[in-house]
Amino acid sequence: MKQPTLGNPQNTIAVLQKYNFVFQKKFGQNFLIDTHVLDKIIRAAEIDAEDMVLEIGPGIGTMTQYLACAAKKVIAVEIDRALIPILEDTLDGYENVRIINEDVLKVDIGRLAAEENSGRPIKVVANLPYYITTPIIMGLFENHVPIKSITVMVQKEVADRMQVGPGTKDYGALSLAVQYYAKPYIVANVPPNCFMPRPKVGSAVIRLERHEKPPVEVKDENLMFRLIRASFNQRRKTLANGLKNSPELDFEKEQIEEAVLSLGKGASVRGEALTLEEFAALANVLAD
Repeated sequence: MKQPTLGNPQNTIAVLQKYNFVFQKKFGQNFLIDTHVLDKIIRAAEIDAEDMVLEIGPGIGTMTQYLACAAKKVIAVEIDRALIPILEDTLDGYENVRIINEDVLKVDIGRLAAEENSGRPIKVVANLPYYITTPIIMGLFENHVPIKSITVMVQKEVADRMQVGPGTKDYGALSLAVQYYAKPYIVANVPPNCFMPRPKVGSAVIRLERHEKPPVEVKDENLMFRLIRASFNQRRKTLANGLKNSPELDFEKEQIEEAVLSLGKGASVRGEALTLEEFAALANVLAD
């Protein structure tokens, strides 16, 4: 097994020049060029020689090399065709890596885990493009893919949003959804100069440790998330008005008002004041 050769700016530039690679804005490409950050990600993801790792967006293979040295097997899913010959080059000699040229949102990751890891939980590691962070993370959770943890580099603001509680301006549907499925914690803040090209905003590495079972008992998960979305779609409105105006919900006005009152927070409470437990309680009242 070869040692990682990428992760510093000179080697990254050399690879990009060799292939005349042009960064694609539509894929939100920012390659990591800091070996300390790479080491931190591998440590935070707690990868060992028994693990299968799904890497989303390997780019030129910088982090893939590090993952390959730590894990039993790495499946790297890359959407940009222009990067495939580069990956075949930079990952030559790493026998435990498989590259899939596909949009990760179209890949059946459950099946992949079944085929490649006998259905045992996998670990996901990624340096995610900002525009697609939420659909990827929520897709992994909602499809009940067998996952132990997700360790991802995301926009700092998104990482903050994932771990805050009620009453803060960053608190929203994403915070609740992530915390329903996993325990989030921020591993490191990463400044723009650790990437090529430099993004305009700071990033953070966040680790989401999958809950064995959700922290709240809810009869209808789908209904709870519809309520959450409806209450944050119109943040300025009271919870009751947000729910009454939602095209996703079809309850009588009285049912909604009664359910909101059952929380014991008054009729004019807003969605952003509710905890995950309270949203679960609300869903359970309305499910009946």
